[in-house]
Amino acid sequence: MDSGPKSNHSPTFLRHYTYDPPPPKSTGRRRVTRLLLWSTLLFGLLAGSLALSWLIALPDVGLLTQTNPVSTALMDARHTQAKDRGRVSERQWTWVPLSRISPHLRRAVVAAEDASFFTHEGFDWEGIKEAAKYNLEAGELKRGGSTITQQLAKNLYLSSERSLFRKAREALITRSLEQHLTKKRILELYLNVAEWGQGVYGAEAAARHHFEKSADELTPDEAAWLAAILPSPRRYDPLRKTTFLTRRHERILRLIDRESAPATAVSNE
Repeated sequence: MDSGPKSNHSPTFLRHYTYDPPPPKSTGRRRVTRLLLWSTLLFGLLAGSLALSWLIALPDVGLLTQTNPVSTALMDARHTQAKDRGRVSERQWTWVPLSRISPHLRRAVVAAEDASFFTHEGFDWEGIKEAAKYNLEAGELKRGGSTITQQLAKNLYLSSERSLFRKAREALITRSLEQHLTKKRILELYLNVAEWGQGVYGAEAAARHHFEKSADELTPDEAAWLAAILPSPRRYDPLRKTTFLTRRHERILRLIDRESAPATAVSNE
């Protein structure tokens, strides 16, 4: 016999609950780190693909060693602009070899646009530094510090937009031009495709348009005027001898007289 009192309640079964603590903070940090690593890797792959596409799409500047361009990106852009405005685009352009361009013009252009042209490898780092300092003091982009080779790269192949992508592409093309072409050939190309007025391209057309003579007949004074208008050729077409342009012309004449080394470098061979 049971000596204790009987319970009136049914047996109670205890239910065991499990408790999952939150993941430690270190695990969350690891997930964030992995996410950043994957994001960086993806960005690197995209950037690498873009850089590779730039390299693949670069123009074959080696062709310029033997052939002259039949048009340039700048000429095509001017034609499109005129067409969009309902105007007729007339192009004055006659290709001539360097030997048929006045040595006075060759010296004037080098002195005015790129004094270290024959010594640098496409980029004038001192000029770039001085331009950056000037722009910083002025509070706006007024100077670019571009060399003749950089200007040639832009004229031949690039648009006029201002972006880091275009500047990167310009740098690659500039380097390629310097690697494949001689300085004499680069100067010949530049003088033949440079813009010298509304629809006026190249030294021969510029000489005939502004002075009614051929490029090989230009005097030192006339050559200095043509070199003076190069930064803004459309503004000074027809040639308007403003105070600014006159001062620039006089400065170029002084540079030509002072610097004899470029004269020897660009003389006829």
